[in-house]
Amino acid sequence: MQDNHANSGRRGTVRGLHYQLTPHAQDKLVRVPHGAIFAVAVDVRRASASFAEWVSLEVSAAKWNQVLVPKGHAFGYLTLEDDTDVIYKVTHAYAPSHERSIRFDDPRIGIRWPLVPVILSDRDRQAPALADAEVFA
Repeated sequence: MQDNHANSGRRGTVRGLHYQLTPHAQDKLVRVPHGAIFAVAVDVRRASASFAEWVSLEVSAAKWNQVLVPKGHAFGYLTLEDDTDVIYKVTHAYAPSHERSIRFDDPRIGIRWPLVPVILSDRDRQAPALADAEVFA
């Protein structure tokens, strides 16, 4: 439906954790044509047995791999190299009214990031904790 492209100039940049609610929820197919990321998906489906659990994968140009992040999961990443490009295809167009975020460092989730983040957007810095976020039923 839509391609998104983000460039991060510096290693240690965090983006996320982001998702869109129904009816604009998105599956995301993520790849990295230049650089490398530590990609994270967090289950934000309250009724799921794996609610608040996370998985990670290094996605990079060198590994020539990609990851599918299904609807109902927040997605975020940490750049592992300078000048990293992230491209992701999504199954629904961007809908600002349905976009939500949760804190990348929420202790309830407990993501073990491999680097200390050095760059974080104001939007991501102000994201709520999972306990206070609107999530999937």
